[in-house]
Amino acid sequence: MSEKMEIGEANEKVEVPPAAVSFFDPALKSIRLQVIIQWARTVLMLCIFIICILSLYWAVQFRVEENLHSLKVWIVDFDGMVDPYRNTTPIVGPAVTDVAKKLIETPEMGRLGYTIKSASEFDFDPWAVRQGIYDEHAFAAIIVNPNATTLLRDAVKNGNSSYDPTGAAQFVVITARDETSYSSYIIPGLAAFANTVRAEFGPRWVQTVAHESLNISQVPQAINPAIGFNTLDLRPFGPAAATPSVTIGLIYLIIIAFFNFPFLMPIHAQFIKGGHPPLKIPHWLVWRVCSNIVAYLFLSLFYSFVSLAFQIPFSNSPAPDTVSAINPNAYGHGSFVVFWMLNWVGMTALGLPLENMAMILGFPWSSLFLIFWVISNVATGFYALDLAPGFFRWGYAWPLHRIVEALRTILFGIHSRIGLDFGILFAWIGASLIFFPFATFIMQWKMKRGL
Repeated sequence: MSEKMEIGEANEKVEVPPAAVSFFDPALKSIRLQVIIQWARTVLMLCIFIICILSLYWAVQFRVEENLHSLKVWIVDFDGMVDPYRNTTPIVGPAVTDVAKKLIETPEMGRLGYTIKSASEFDFDPWAVRQGIYDEHAFAAIIVNPNATTLLRDAVKNGNSSYDPTGAAQFVVITARDETSYSSYIIPGLAAFANTVRAEFGPRWVQTVAHESLNISQVPQAINPAIGFNTLDLRPFGPAAATPSVTIGLIYLIIIAFFNFPFLMPIHAQFIKGGHPPLKIPHWLVWRVCSNIVAYLFLSLFYSFVSLAFQIPFSNSPAPDTVSAINPNAYGHGSFVVFWMLNWVGMTALGLPLENMAMILGFPWSSLFLIFWVISNVATGFYALDLAPGFFRWGYAWPLHRIVEALRTILFGIHSRIGLDFGILFAWIGASLIFFPFATFIMQWKMKRGL
């Protein structure tokens, strides 16, 4: 018996792995060429992808200086046009509009889109101008107050030492609409406009005062600077902790939605693999869709909790459109629930296309779609499309643009288009659900063929 075992063991062939060779060994000639070709093809494809997709992000800011005129700024002169100031010969209002006319005659590149509006267009009501800014018909307004000239002349003639030059005119803005565009372009542009007005009005006003031999000793501020501008911010942006909620933090909303697929897909696969009868495909699809949407519900809730934890206001009362208010929440005490629902619907609208493309492309190619999805949404969601080249008009229909716009309504009480915002997000969800069975079929087809 022992002899037979020894013979059997001797007859067994032990497979010894081939010895390792150098990179340029002739035995590797064919595989070496194959690897180099595949490497070169993959790197070339990635290079093309980089130049094409990353260009979207750079391109959105490419024509900013040329498109600054798209940021409309109204100049509305009410000086001496409203009772009881109609008998005054205005000098402040015409000085402001003269500067505006000169600016309008300059090339559009590099300046804001100044537009002179007649007071009659607003029924001689400065509050109607505020309403127009709140309703986002323009980015800012320069209003010359009805009593601008009257107060200035009265200060010099009667020695009104309480005269405030900034009472002559005001800038009306709403920075919560787009804090980046306001801080980078609009506010500096308005400051430059004010400096130009003071520089041109000052010498003429001094000549007028000297010609009329008026006493300037009691009210020096009525001579220099004589007039000024106060700023009315209808909806200031703040607190700083709100910045991630409407900007960079939303990138994580996309990323979290993306990783929902690789984490949950092995769990879903248990219904069709194993020793048990497989689940019917239609039922499996319904389970996947429903379970994913429920998963988004909880993921978006905890995403929303982060904003709540850092004390972003969610319980402030709404405020009138034409009155400056800090963090007036559009839905009062219910604002957090609306905030959560928006993040839920938004995550679903962002996540389902990612899941469809993950099934179609597989890994690692679906990662490229994630990059495209992030960049295209960030470019159109975080930057003012008014300043972007016309090519980016499709961005108004992209999910993140609608999410950002709705979030600003909820958090800051700006002009609401939340019905349209939710409607477009639901349209993305509907289109993704229609495409979902086809994406699943393609995934199964590829798996059967080992692709």
